[in-house]
Amino acid sequence: MNLSRIFMETFGVAFLLMVLLSVPAMGAQGRIRVVAVDGPVTPVTAEYVTGNLRESIRLRDSLFLVEMDTPGGLDSSMRRIVKEVLASPVPVAVHVTPSGARAASAGAVIAIAAHVCVMAPGTNIGAAHPVALGREQDTVMGEKSLNDMEAYVEGIAEKKGRNGDVAKRMVRSSLSLPAEKAVEAKLVDFIATDRSDLLRKLEGRSVRTDSGVQVLRLSGAAVERHEMGTRDKILDAIGNPTIAYILMMLGFLGLFFELSNPGVILPGVIGGISLILAFFAFQALPVNYAGVLLIILALVLFIAEVTIVSHGMLTVGGVLAMVLGSLMLYDSPDTYFRVSWGVILATVILVTGFACLVIRKAILAHRRAPSSGREGLLGERGTADSDIDPEGKVFVRGEYWDAWSDEVIRKGEGVTVQEMEGMKLKVTRISTHQARGGG
Repeated sequence: MNLSRIFMETFGVAFLLMVLLSVPAMGAQGRIRVVAVDGPVTPVTAEYVTGNLRESIRLRDSLFLVEMDTPGGLDSSMRRIVKEVLASPVPVAVHVTPSGARAASAGAVIAIAAHVCVMAPGTNIGAAHPVALGREQDTVMGEKSLNDMEAYVEGIAEKKGRNGDVAKRMVRSSLSLPAEKAVEAKLVDFIATDRSDLLRKLEGRSVRTDSGVQVLRLSGAAVERHEMGTRDKILDAIGNPTIAYILMMLGFLGLFFELSNPGVILPGVIGGISLILAFFAFQALPVNYAGVLLIILALVLFIAEVTIVSHGMLTVGGVLAMVLGSLMLYDSPDTYFRVSWGVILATVILVTGFACLVIRKAILAHRRAPSSGREGLLGERGTADSDIDPEGKVFVRGEYWDAWSDEVIRKGEGVTVQEMEGMKLKVTRISTHQARGGG
């Protein structure tokens, strides 16, 4: 019994020591989670970064590394990421990389909020002046927005021990600094050429998080890069300004075809889905809704051309409205948030060509002689099935009809339908009809 008791106590103590030792061992050997922000900061980007950060905190990773190259993005998405970074017990490092990359606007604020901010040679950071997306602000509201962002960035910079005055100038004066000057200005911690150089320079570095001071032990840590999932990639692609523009045009085109040819269904379904996806993207883009209204006006003019004889003037107006609307659609000084001339011209030409084709088909359909009913029988040719003097029977379009005529028509002679009263046809002899027509 004593041996059994000693064995159980020894086993229990050993197990407890293994559990206790495993926690620091995991932190020491650790894991480095790497995510990439390559493009504008949107709600999809915020979900991707914060979701990975929460997972990194749950797994107690040694470091959460954001490799960044962004022109900026939405203020709301940026603040969502910043809040998660500031509250993270896991050290967060932002590396502006590769050479030629930038952390502009919202990206600059996220970089400053990180526990470690690093830049690759040939990169730049700054230009964080707030921009009203898709609307004009009056002077008072613009000043309020500017002061709010200025105080926000200054507070973050000072909390992280960075140069608050330079951070304010990034907002107030749209200051942008290259990597070397950003380090001199104490806005960035140091320069690292690549990920290996970054991890080597971070080894043994002390960082302060909300949970206290931590010494980074990254030697031997597993580096895990986490890409966006398929769902996020699709949503991120939809958020591309050019893709959103094409989706909107495809949506309007589908609705135009459905309204011009009711009952086809498929174009209307595709158009509806495309429009919903386009408007989903517009919530994260600097959309000028005057441009959207002009494109809608173009659609209305194309539809009106089908029913109103305007000799092409409505189509011309629709093309002009579409071009102007496409140019005005995005309201941003950043080239990323604009659609290139090539895409606009190609899309307008294709949409206009398709619309003209549909309009032409609709007009021809309206002008075509009826092929059924009373109007469809007038002018049809057939054969007398009996003598008509003045009444008899004829065979027209595969059917036998009662008929009468003002002239005597013998059985087997060709006839032409002149009138229809009830279920009875008035016919004339073809030879007589041709003679009168000069045939």
